[in-house]
Amino acid sequence: MDGAAIVERLLTREGRADPYPLYARAHELGSAAPAGPGFLLALGHGTADRVLRTPGFGVATPEMQAGLAPEFAEHSSLDLFGRSILEREAPDHARVRSLIASVFTARRVAALRPAVEAAVAGLLDEMAEAGADGSPVDFMDAFAHRLPVGVICELLGVPEGDRHLFRGLAADLTVALEFVQDAAELDVADEAADELAGYFTGLAAERLRHPQDDLVTDLARIAADDPARLSGRELLANLVLLLVAGFETTTNLLGNGLALLFRHPDTAAALRAGALSPAAFTEEVLRYDAPVQLTSRIALAEGLAVDHLPAPPGSTVLVMIGAANHDPARYDRPEVFDPTRTGSQPLSFGAGPHFCLGSQLARTESEIAVAALLDRFPRLAPGGVPTRRDRLVLRGYETLPVTVR
Repeated sequence: MDGAAIVERLLTREGRADPYPLYARAHELGSAAPAGPGFLLALGHGTADRVLRTPGFGVATPEMQAGLAPEFAEHSSLDLFGRSILEREAPDHARVRSLIASVFTARRVAALRPAVEAAVAGLLDEMAEAGADGSPVDFMDAFAHRLPVGVICELLGVPEGDRHLFRGLAADLTVALEFVQDAAELDVADEAADELAGYFTGLAAERLRHPQDDLVTDLARIAADDPARLSGRELLANLVLLLVAGFETTTNLLGNGLALLFRHPDTAAALRAGALSPAAFTEEVLRYDAPVQLTSRIALAEGLAVDHLPAPPGSTVLVMIGAANHDPARYDRPEVFDPTRTGSQPLSFGAGPHFCLGSQLARTESEIAVAALLDRFPRLAPGGVPTRRDRLVLRGYETLPVTVR
């Protein structure tokens, strides 16, 4: 298969369910490959890393997307993501990202550790009660979703009573991050975008009236005091992005990790015995079954190339993160799950100016959760057949039944 055929296969239900055999076929084409007119694939680890770090390769802003596909221009979900740092370029990206980084600090993340530990313990208590009679408990619903949504909401300042609102809305909104071939597919994402923007409009106004020590208060103050630094629409877009990015990928990381523990009981035993650290396990999960499988960049300058392939202005580079994390030129036996690997450096959180701001928080949540889960439930086992979400970009489980007795 050539690059175009591989992309076509990845967009099928079977390809989305298990993309890794297709990545292995893609690596036979080299570290980069053409994928049809105007499209290139960055497949190698080093190749993908360079594309993400090269300033001449930028994200597809809403203005660019509207020029390429005018029928998509009026969708509020695309507009919302387009006003966030996810899809802005310099100077807007650097301006807004620096503001978020100034309040989303390492100190704040470190201060959350006791809250994460307490949340983990509380959720495990509830799982133990729900599964005390031996009946299956859905790990995704009972734990993998609820932990990260609670943590990011605590950081943002979302009241506890509102946190149940977001799982379905986030799932609907992230349709806009997938390969959408028909604008009508975005209707459900648009409804979610409108509802989330409305929610944060109200919460930001409330925090201006009654400030608290949280991100919504800090960012709302900046927007109110100096709209040139952060406009009202940028405020809403980035609050929604922080919410969704703050738990969608971590939810997938937790589910993918537990599924791998069931497939590799020796790894679970090593973690329980202290012979393997939760940090090393988390890093290999990120490499082996990344929560985010791909991203894209647009060539914005003359003279660019993806390895040996010219990338003229306007061409799209599909940065195949899942494939790069399985690059045989970078990893020995990449198809093998091996948490004893050292110096792995997977690209699961990206690289360059768009590197994920929440990467350390996600790792912290995973490390605490894995250790506590295995300690609390020595007989933790599969409780039924899991189901995958039918997604390519965001890879994770819809359900993952377990027994805890």
